[in-house]
Parts: sequence; structure tokens; C-alpha cells
Amino acid sequence: MTKLIIQIPCYNEEDTLGVTLAELPRQVEGIDRVEWLIVDDGSRDRTVEVALEHGVDHVVRLAQNQGLAQAFMAGIEASLKAGADIVVNTDADNQYCAADIPKLVAPILAGKAEIVIGARPIWRIKHFSVVKKFLQNLGSWAVRMASNTDVADAPSGFRAISREAAMQLNVFNPYTYTLETIIQAGQKGMAIASVPIRTNGYLRPSRLVKSIPSYVQRSLFTILRIFMVYKPLRFFLILGTIPFSLGALLGVRWLTLFLLVDPTRSRAPSLILAATLVLIGFQLWMFGLVADLLGVNRRILEDIQLRQRRAELNPHRSVGDR
Repeated sequence: MTKLIIQIPCYNEEDTLGVTLAELPRQVEGIDRVEWLIVDDGSRDRTVEVALEHGVDHVVRLAQNQGLAQAFMAGIEASLKAGADIVVNTDADNQYCAADIPKLVAPILAGKAEIVIGARPIWRIKHFSVVKKFLQNLGSWAVRMASNTDVADAPSGFRAISREAAMQLNVFNPYTYTLETIIQAGQKGMAIASVPIRTNGYLRPSRLVKSIPSYVQRSLFTILRIFMVYKPLRFFLILGTIPFSLGALLGVRWLTLFLLVDPTRSRAPSLILAATLVLIGFQLWMFGLVADLLGVNRRILEDIQLRQRRAELNPHRSVGDR
């Protein structure tokens, strides 16, 4: 029997949650059982009561507000424990069209993807400013470069995740899970697909994008941080090449002036600066090498974690099953 659990992270969503739940399906083609789950991220209103009134099957309560990323992971863990074969994540503000959930799960059911991201028609969303539309596309491009995937709408929270993929995800950033999970999955070699989805009307302002500069800063930090974790050698090689190249050019300039112009002048400041830049570049390369070696331990620990999760969450499956 294939079970789908639709999870919704919630924080003070009593005004919009009812609308969202009313649109969720109870039957999806190829799925034997559909259940709903909400994560109450320390709400101080009637979010839980509204959820129960609309027939939610599972409620995960966090005592204090821990942020979207932690609420997302709490829902993933609870969904896996509840026996979900596929987890669909959506937002409580009814931004995403629930009728497109079958499109999300279809590639997973067909065995063509482990994670499917719903791609919104960004340039046709009326309440998005031109700046936000541009930044959304720029962020998606940066994630594609960092993750080696072709995800069209990286910030989209409307996504379907297979059980196997869900057991491998870890979120370290407290701000959001959207970018980090894509980069992480791409670096782990998971099959990721994008499908075009529709959006609904505007019900409330985004709580994640409080200001464009803050969103850009946090998103860039997330991308860089995850790229450092999963591609440390490449990151530090690129970073170290900048000062090393500048130092090498200064060194060539000093040598040219010393040999061809005036060998009596030492030009010590240029020589010292060149040596310093070369040393900084070399040290950054060494940091990358050490980080890459430490990454071997990280991969071993992730493998141990995955085996432990499989043993805990798949107690009736044989060792060879996935």
C-alpha cells in the first residue's frame, strides 16, 4: 500500500489554514492512502483547532517557534514515522494549487525522480514585485550552479519527496529549507525533477521575505555555506586562486622591473605584498584540502545515520530493501 502524507508547517495560520486544507485532496491517482499532517511551530492562535476541525490526521506540536526549516524537518520525521512513502510539502497560506499534487508525485511513482519541485510561473505572479521576480530567478540559477541540477524554481516550498530521499535530508540552516535541501540532494546524486504548477490568489504577505536585502543576504549565505560543506575543495581552490593569482602577477611585475628596468631598487612593498597574497592563496588551498579530507568523515557519518534511520523507520524491510 502506497501512503502519501501532505505536510504543512504552520505558525499562527488560523486565518488561512482552513482555506488551504479545504483544497487538499484525499485521493490521488497511484496512491492508496492520503493523510494530512500539520506542524504547529509554536502558534499562539487557533491554528491547531482549525486543523482538527478540517480533519487533519496528524498534528506535530513544537513548544516554541523554531522557524520554517526546523518545522519542515519535524514534519518530515513525523511523516516517515507515520509510514509515508511520499511526503508532499505545501504552505499554509494556500499559495500553491493543491490540484497539482498529482503532478508532483507522478515522477516519483514512475521511478523517474526522488524529489520533485513545483515550478511557479514567477513572471506571471501579480503580487511579486519586479525586483523579487528577478531575485527569485537569480537565486534559482545560483542553486542550479551549486547543486548541478536543473531546478527551475529553487525557493518553491511545494515539493514531493520520496521516503528514501527524505531519510537522507538534513537541514542545518534555521532560516529556510528550500535552497539547502536542493543543493544537498544534488550533491548526493539524487534524481531531482521540476514540474510546472499553478498558484492561487494572494492571502497574506510572505513571512520569509520580510525585506529583499535580508532575503538576498540569507539566501547567499545559505548557498555558500552548503557549497562549502559539500564541495569544500572546489570552494577553497576558487577562493585561494584569487589572492594567489594577484600575488603571482605582482611577483612577475616585480621581477620584470628588477631585471629589465632598475635592479638597484628593491621595491620591497610590492615584493612583500606579492609574497603575502601568494601565502594567503596557498593557505586557502590547504584549508580546502583539509576540509575535503574531513568531508570523508561527514559522508561516513551520513551513511551511518541513513542506515540507522532505515533500521528505525523500516523495521519490517529486509537489509537489501530501500
